[in-house]
Amino acid sequence: MRTVKLANSLALLLISGSTFAASSSAPAGIAWEQGDVAAAFAKAKAEKKPLFLYWGATWCPPCNQIKATVFNQQRFIDRTKQFIPVYIDGDSAGAQKLASQFKVRGYPSMILFKPDGSEITRLPGEVDADRYLSTLELGLSNARPVKETLSSALAGGKLSSDDWRLLADYSWDSDQAQLVPEDQLAATLKTLAKSVPAAESYASTHLQLKAIAQAAGDDKTTGSAEELTLVHKVLADKQQTRDNFDVLVNSATEIVGYLSKAQTSERSQLSEAWNKALQQLALDKTLSANDRLSALTSQVALAKLDAAKDSKLAAPIIKEVLERVAEADKTTTNGYERQSVISTAAYTLSEAGLLDESDVLLKAELKRSHAPYYFMLSLGSNAKKRGDKTGALGWYEEAYKKSEGPATRVQWGSSYVSALVDLAPQNEERIEQTAQSILKEVAVTPNAFYERSRRSIEKIVNKLATWNKDKQHDAAVGRVLTQLNGICSKLPASDPQRGICQDLLKPKA
Repeated sequence: MRTVKLANSLALLLISGSTFAASSSAPAGIAWEQGDVAAAFAKAKAEKKPLFLYWGATWCPPCNQIKATVFNQQRFIDRTKQFIPVYIDGDSAGAQKLASQFKVRGYPSMILFKPDGSEITRLPGEVDADRYLSTLELGLSNARPVKETLSSALAGGKLSSDDWRLLADYSWDSDQAQLVPEDQLAATLKTLAKSVPAAESYASTHLQLKAIAQAAGDDKTTGSAEELTLVHKVLADKQQTRDNFDVLVNSATEIVGYLSKAQTSERSQLSEAWNKALQQLALDKTLSANDRLSALTSQVALAKLDAAKDSKLAAPIIKEVLERVAEADKTTTNGYERQSVISTAAYTLSEAGLLDESDVLLKAELKRSHAPYYFMLSLGSNAKKRGDKTGALGWYEEAYKKSEGPATRVQWGSSYVSALVDLAPQNEERIEQTAQSILKEVAVTPNAFYERSRRSIEKIVNKLATWNKDKQHDAAVGRVLTQLNGICSKLPASDPQRGICQDLLKPKA
């Protein structure tokens, strides 16, 4: 969620002089470098300043959350004088190629580099503004590459308190195997947590929770009594709950499922303790509106964890969901923040079974949002949950038509194709025409076979292969693949994209 090292990627970047077009969606109030990335690194080196790289997208809810809660903070704006801030919009020309070189996949990704271009740390996008800024300040003052720090820690070396804090708050979820192979991440985090000195209680606890969350996500093992005891200890302590809210909110059901079995006293006790902690977070005004709603979302997920598939939630939690969403909708006035808050609010309503209420919220936001096509996908998802196939496909089609930016359009197009195959597999003409329409855009888009765009095209090819598993749509799929092959063949033999494109012709389904 790999083999080329960042140093090699940077060297390729500096040699090629890759550029990306300026975007009007850059967060305001900061002198972002938007243009020649190689020049930005050269400027950082010449001025002996670190470089801060922000990779995001106009529509992305977490990106908008960062803009509304971190990038608008005077503390952050003041800090930008200490480094070279670089903004890459995922739809800018060359952006997906840069993403491949820097090993960034999810929006947002934020990396701090030394003046010489070596990576200091990846900053977490799921934490509150104070912790984010604290991590940034540690990175600026430390300037020791996180890879060296990790190696030293695993080798039993002596680390400073700041070193441990940086490791604890490193964005492991966006590491992209820069430090640790993905299949070794849970074990590495567990080993790392055991190496933390007792005095560094936050780093020890946070790394242990990250290790548990990673292991729970792997879904290959079950938790230990020691891990269960740790989690209960954190949940019982209000300050520890607040300090570790990102893990407790984002990994609630996974960890509960990992540490306990359904229909056991352990499950009941753990769920009850977790729900109590989430209630505290949902009411904690020191958290952003979106973070509080996310805690509420996890409450809903926990309530559904062991419930029968079609059972309804209890009246008290339904009432709380409606009240909290209404409050967030009323009090959130910042346009960037609304993109995040309304996304979470609508999802929470939907997960609580309140599809009509979710639709009302989303449709109202279509008129306000700077990227309404994002919310159209949620409307399509709601229609699909209702069993309204026609309505769902209408929204997925509208979302694709209204989407903006080359990488976004192929991503939204792949979602539309997937929906067509799932909901209208008999409509061969519509499926083929949609896939061909997307590929026409791909054919005239430079660097279309890197990172997110490549994965979107791969998703289309694999979905079509699944659709054609019984060979009933050979002719239609054959025409689509012939079109893709034509695009591949027009790429210069020396262009790495040609091989990438040709690999996509071999579906994995």
